[in-house]
Amino acid sequence: MLNSSIFREYDIRGLVDTQLDEKTVKLIGYHLGKLIYEKYKENSFIAIGYDARIHCKELFLYLVSGLNKANCKVLNMGMVTTGVNYFSNYQKFVIKDKEISPYASIMITGSHNPKQYNGFKITLDKKPFFANDIYKLRDEIISNQDIVIEDNLNSFNIDVKSLYIDYIVKHFQHLKGLKNSFVVDCGNGVANTVLEAILQKLELNYKILFAQPDGNFPNHHPDPCIETNLNALKEELKDEYNLGFAYDGDADRLILLTKKYLVRGDTMAILFAKNMKNPTIVGEVKCSQIMYDKINEHGKAIMYKAGHSNLKMKLKEVDADLAVEVSGHIFFNDRFFGFDDGIYATFRVLELIKKGLDINKEIESLPKTFSTEEIEIKTTDKEKFLLIEKIKQLLKNPTKDFPKILDIIEIDGLRIVFEKGWALVRASNTTPILVTRFESIDEKFVKIYDEKIKNLIRVAKNEINSITN
Repeated sequence: MLNSSIFREYDIRGLVDTQLDEKTVKLIGYHLGKLIYEKYKENSFIAIGYDARIHCKELFLYLVSGLNKANCKVLNMGMVTTGVNYFSNYQKFVIKDKEISPYASIMITGSHNPKQYNGFKITLDKKPFFANDIYKLRDEIISNQDIVIEDNLNSFNIDVKSLYIDYIVKHFQHLKGLKNSFVVDCGNGVANTVLEAILQKLELNYKILFAQPDGNFPNHHPDPCIETNLNALKEELKDEYNLGFAYDGDADRLILLTKKYLVRGDTMAILFAKNMKNPTIVGEVKCSQIMYDKINEHGKAIMYKAGHSNLKMKLKEVDADLAVEVSGHIFFNDRFFGFDDGIYATFRVLELIKKGLDINKEIESLPKTFSTEEIEIKTTDKEKFLLIEKIKQLLKNPTKDFPKILDIIEIDGLRIVFEKGWALVRASNTTPILVTRFESIDEKFVKIYDEKIKNLIRVAKNEINSITN
C-alpha cells in the first residue's frame, strides 16, 4: 500500500524500500510523466540527476521506467549537485541531431536527511513543483495504483557538469589566482562532482575535506546546520586557513566559517547586499531582524514564508536580487538564475573577499543580538495547525506577565514582535512539529520569550485536548 506521507510540501521524500519501493517510484515516474506529456507532448524531455546515496541508481531506474511508460524522454546527467540539476533547465542539448531544452528536471536526493532516506525535488517549466502540485499528484497516484510498469531504462546521456563548470569559471575569471587560503568540507556529498574542477581552473588556494561522494557518509553527516558536523572544518581554521565553506548532501546549501564566526544565510545576505546597488532581498520568516533592518537602510527587504520552493517563487514574483534562508539556501537572481546553489554562492563569497571585504569586521559592526537555533516541539500533523490557531487566539488576551507585544506577523505561523526582540512559532510544512526561534538584543529576554511561548503552547495543547475529549 502506497504511503501518502512521502508527499511533502516541497518534495517527495521517505525511507527507501519501506516507503520508496519499486512500485511506488515507478508510479511516481508514470503519473508525473503523464502530466508532463499531456502538456509538452513530443517535447517532453526530463533531465534527471542524483546525489551520492547508495540507493540513488536503483531509484533512478524505477523512475525512468515510469517516465518512459508515460512516453517521456529521459536525459540522464548522472551524479550531480542539485544546483547542476536546476542549471540543466536553462541549457540546450543535441538529441538525435535536434537541439532541445528540458521542460522538467528531477533531482533524486535525500539532501541532509539520514542516509536511509531519499526523495525527489521536481522542477517543471523552470519553476518548483510543490505544495498543491505534489498533493494533486499524490491523489492521482492513490486513485490509479493498478498499473503494470515494466522495466524500461531507455535514456539519453547529457553532460551538464561540464557546461556548469565552464559557466562558473567564465563568470568568475576575475577570481583567478586569488591568494586567500580557504578550506571546503564536502561531507562526502556531491559538492566535489564539480567543485575541485572549478577551483583548479581558477588557480585558487584551497584544501578539500571529505571530497569523495559516499552515501554512507563515513566522516560526518552532511548537514552543516548541526554545529558538531563542522568540527573538522573548525580544526583546519585553527591553523593557516582563514575561511571555511560547508555544504549539505546535495550542495544546494552553504554555511560559511571564519576563524571567529559561523555565518548563516541571513548574515551572508547582509554581506552580499553591501555589494549590490539598491538591492531587493527576500528573507524567510526565521531570519534575524538585523538582516531586515540593515538591508532596508540601502535597499528593500521582504519577509516571506520558509521553504526553498516558496522563496524561489517569491524571488521571481518580485524580481528580487537575492533570497535567503537561515539554513544556507541562497538564491541569486542577480547575475544568476534564481535557484539555490551552495557552489555558486561560494564564489560570490570569494568575490567579496577579492573586493577587500573583511567578514569578521563586518559582523562585528552589526548590532549585537542573541538568538536560539530552531527549537522543534513534537506534535501531530493534525494538531500542529490547530495549535497555531489556538495560540493566535490566546495572544489576543495575553497574561499580565507576558512581554508587551508590538506586532504579530502572520506570513508563516506567528512572528511575535516585542520591544527587545521577537519570537517565532510556526507549523513545519514537512514534519509533525512546531518550530520556534527567539531573538533579542538582551540575552535574558531570549530565555523569557522561550519560556513564555513554551507555556503558551502547553496551554493551547490543553485547551485543544479538553475540547476533543
